[in-house]
Amino acid sequence: MQPELKAPIILFGNTRSGTTVVQNVIAAHPEVVGWYEPNAIWLYPDPRRLYDEFDERDATERVKRYIRKRFLAYQRRHGNRIVLEKSPQNILRIPYVRAVFPEATFLYVVRHPLSFMSSVEHKWQRTVTGRGIVRRLKSTPVSQLPYWLGRYLRQQFEKRVLKRKYLSIWGPKYRDIYKDLENHDLLTVIARQWSECSRKAEQDLARFPDGEVLRLTYEEFVTRPIEYSEQICEHCGLEMTDEIVQAANASVKADRLDKWQRFDPHELARILPEIKDEMLRHGYEIPGEIGDAVGKIRSAMTSPAARSGS
Repeated sequence: MQPELKAPIILFGNTRSGTTVVQNVIAAHPEVVGWYEPNAIWLYPDPRRLYDEFDERDATERVKRYIRKRFLAYQRRHGNRIVLEKSPQNILRIPYVRAVFPEATFLYVVRHPLSFMSSVEHKWQRTVTGRGIVRRLKSTPVSQLPYWLGRYLRQQFEKRVLKRKYLSIWGPKYRDIYKDLENHDLLTVIARQWSECSRKAEQDLARFPDGEVLRLTYEEFVTRPIEYSEQICEHCGLEMTDEIVQAANASVKADRLDKWQRFDPHELARILPEIKDEMLRHGYEIPGEIGDAVGKIRSAMTSPAARSGS
């Protein structure tokens, strides 16, 4: 008798927000297997959509059957363990994912926007590696192969032939990202990748009953990984194990919390309006050096010389 699909664990979180480290730790549990970003299967309804936003209407019966079948196949290939899946683009597809897996256990991770921006700015400069494309193609439907191979070749052309510093697109594509890329600098667009995804996720998560989604921050997890791993296990109906403790001790590092300081505070002050509301919503304080830079900018704008236009 073939095993039935077990309720998966779905980990929502923006790209570069700690979803990988959380997945790696919890997937050390002997009853869990991690599935690293099978984004292609979620694109099954419309792989050529210019943005990553999907909703309940995209979760047709055909789509549900296909995605659930792929999850079951992955589960069977890995000892019939519970699948822990994380695809960062799903932060823009929460109602869609929930419609496909209403029985799933849900987690949500958020990271400080300035740390997010520092990490993502680096990723905009890098093409997907050969190893990455092979891993991605393993979960890609045959019908989508031309799309993903074309995307890979375009990235190579932009970097190796055109010698561009940044890729033309990277990361979760909120609805207006292409228009913003035409009209704004990249740091502003990256700030919006965080704030727009956060805003939409909060709207969508508000529709869940209390307690159905376990929320945590990257900063909490990397500073107290054992404590938060215990919370995750309890939420998922799992027992805390020695394997999780060992994985947390071996892989979780709290040395990436201040890398955003490589940016000029005045540059971050300039994009602060893009992230401020969502930043405060998640309880993140504005660093003192950025607040000081904001004050200096305001003083310069209201100085007599600025008012006279000289």
